[in-house]
Amino acid sequence: MTNHWITNVRVALADQVLPLASVLVENGRITEVKEGRHEAPNGIDGQGGLLIPGMIDVHIHGADGFDMMDGKPESVEAVSLACARTGCTSFLATSVSSTIGQLLAMIESVRRVAGHESGARIAGIHMEGPYLHPKRKGMQNERYLRHPDLAEMEEILRQTGDLMKMVTLAPELPGGKELVAHLAAKGIIVALAHSDATYEEAKEAFALGASHMTHCFNGMRPIHHREPGLIVAALEDKSVSLQAIVDGVHLHPAIVRFMHRVKGPEGMVLITDALQAMGLGDGTYLFGGHQVEVKDGVARLQDGSLASSTVTMNMALRQTVELGIPLHEAVAMASTTPARILGLSGKGRIEPGADADLALLDADYNVRWTMIEGEFVYGQAI
Repeated sequence: MTNHWITNVRVALADQVLPLASVLVENGRITEVKEGRHEAPNGIDGQGGLLIPGMIDVHIHGADGFDMMDGKPESVEAVSLACARTGCTSFLATSVSSTIGQLLAMIESVRRVAGHESGARIAGIHMEGPYLHPKRKGMQNERYLRHPDLAEMEEILRQTGDLMKMVTLAPELPGGKELVAHLAAKGIIVALAHSDATYEEAKEAFALGASHMTHCFNGMRPIHHREPGLIVAALEDKSVSLQAIVDGVHLHPAIVRFMHRVKGPEGMVLITDALQAMGLGDGTYLFGGHQVEVKDGVARLQDGSLASSTVTMNMALRQTVELGIPLHEAVAMASTTPARILGLSGKGRIEPGADADLALLDADYNVRWTMIEGEFVYGQAI
C-alpha cells in the first residue's frame, strides 16, 4: 500500500471543520491529522479542497443506466463505480418488491461482486419490500406486495448469509410483528416504511427491535394531530434513526431542518434512493416493473407518484448544507452515522486509526477523487 500525506485541505472532523490541515495515510489507515500548513515531499496537494470521510449510501437501487434488480453482476459493479465517482466508499445494494426468483437473482449477483468491487465497497444488502402496505406503496409494484412470511424470509437469508444488513417492511401487516422480532434477533436492521402503521403499532414495532425509518415522511401514514402515526413515534424514540432524501423534491427544506433539530446528526442518515437514471438525466426508464419518466431530474410514475430519485450523495450533502445545517454535521449524516448504524467500525471518520476511506470535494461539492483504504478508486491527485 502507498503511504502519503494529503496536504493543504479543509478537514471535516466529528466536531468541526479544520480550515487548513494535513492527513497522513499509512498502510490503508489514517495515522495522523495535523492542523495548519504542512509541507511534505511527494505529498498529495489537496489545493484547498474539502476532505471528508467516504460517504455511505444505505439506500441505492441503480445508477448510470444499470438496475441492480436485473440479476447481472455487471450492474452491481457499475453502481459500485458510480458511487465512488460521487464520493461514496460503501453502499447497501437495495432491492425493490419483486418475485422471489428476481430477488434471489439480485442477491446472487451482489454475492458474486462483493469483495471484488472496483469502486465503492458493498457493505451489504438492503431489502426494501415486498412486505409493504399497498395503501402506502409509492413506486413499489403492487402485484409483488405480500404479507410477511417467515419461511420465505429464511430462504432469503440462507442466500444472503451475513450480507443482509437491512430490511424495510410494514409492521402492521399480518406477520409483521413476528418478522420484526425475528430479524432484530439476528442483528439485522429493521426499517419501517411503505407503511400505514398507527402510532401505537409503530411503538410496538420499535419495542420489538425496529430501529430505523426508510425515506422518512415518504411512503407512510402522514402526521395528524389526533393520529400522529409512525413518523411521530420514530421522532420521539431516541433509538430510531431516520433516512432523508435531500434532493429538493422529497422533503421540504423546513422538514429537513426539523428532522435535524429533533434527531441531530447522530440520528439522521442522508441517502440517494437512486434509480438507474442517476448519472444519466432525463428520459424514460423501466424500474420495479413500472415505466418511470424523469423530467428535470425528478422521477415519477405515470400517476405522478415519486419514483426514487436521481440525486447523488455529494449533491445531497451540498443541499443539506445549503439548508443551514452545519457542514460537519451534514458530513456526519452522510458518513459517520451510517457507518455506526451498519457497524462499520473503521469507517465514517477522519481520525488516527480509522480506515483511509476519503473523498476530496471542491467548493461546489464536485468530487475530485475518492480513495478506499488509501488507494484511489476514482480520480487521482494532480
